[in-house]
Amino acid sequence: MQINEKHLLIGNVRWVRSPNHGGYLENKEPDTIVIHYTAGSSAESSVRSLCSETSKASAHLVIGRDGSIFQLVPFNIAAWHAGVSEHSATGRKGLNRYSIGIELDNAGVLTKQNDESYLSWFGKSYPANEVVSAVHRNQTTERYWHLYTQPQLEACLEVCRVLAARYPIRFVLGHEEISPGRKVDPGPAFPLEKFRDKVLDLDRSDVDELADSSEEKPVIMTVNIDRLNIRTGAGPNHDLARSNPLKEGDTVKVLKHQNKWVQVDHNGLIGWVNGKYLKA
Repeated sequence: MQINEKHLLIGNVRWVRSPNHGGYLENKEPDTIVIHYTAGSSAESSVRSLCSETSKASAHLVIGRDGSIFQLVPFNIAAWHAGVSEHSATGRKGLNRYSIGIELDNAGVLTKQNDESYLSWFGKSYPANEVVSAVHRNQTTERYWHLYTQPQLEACLEVCRVLAARYPIRFVLGHEEISPGRKVDPGPAFPLEKFRDKVLDLDRSDVDELADSSEEKPVIMTVNIDRLNIRTGAGPNHDLARSNPLKEGDTVKVLKHQNKWVQVDHNGLIGWVNGKYLKA
């Protein structure tokens, strides 16, 4: 799989142009990938919806359950996938201007009919072997979620690795992380933490397409408040990782995100801080 300035170059990518898009991205290049699920009955039906002028929505890519890929918007143009959104680690709002949106064909939240059948919001029934019961990161109650397929996850990972080789990708985020309380995709059935680690911490030596790429640079951010506590977990109820806080101007390496909290490495000390007090 390869990529030019704005298109995937691979035999099984189908181009279906969506009229729903804005102007150029900031700097005409994305530095963020946002993962979504379609909450639809098929990849094809979601593509039709995202290409309808009345929907006022789009994404750059739609990936089917068989690993098939549709591209709807060029990668240097803003698709309408994130909506009202904010990235707490950077303070950015309106993530459409910075990101590539990838929609995965998945029904999302399901309702249990019986031990063998689970129902989607659009009336389609799914068997138990396609369902997982889990608690969403932004919720407290178990719900039923449609599982992703292995070909779909592999296709998404390959695409994101190619994007990270071509563009200065610094963040791989779930829609639920930039629109908490409003969106729950891609949900707990998607291995978000492991997935972004594989994209951003990729050992490029074992992937032919990426062999000539430059080495991935860590995300470095700066404390922008007088004193910032660093804690052992993602939240104010966790113990302090050390008694003396970080100071304004201290730099940290970003490791991972959890809601509004960011795990960082400060000179070998690993802990969690509130992301709104960091700046790029």
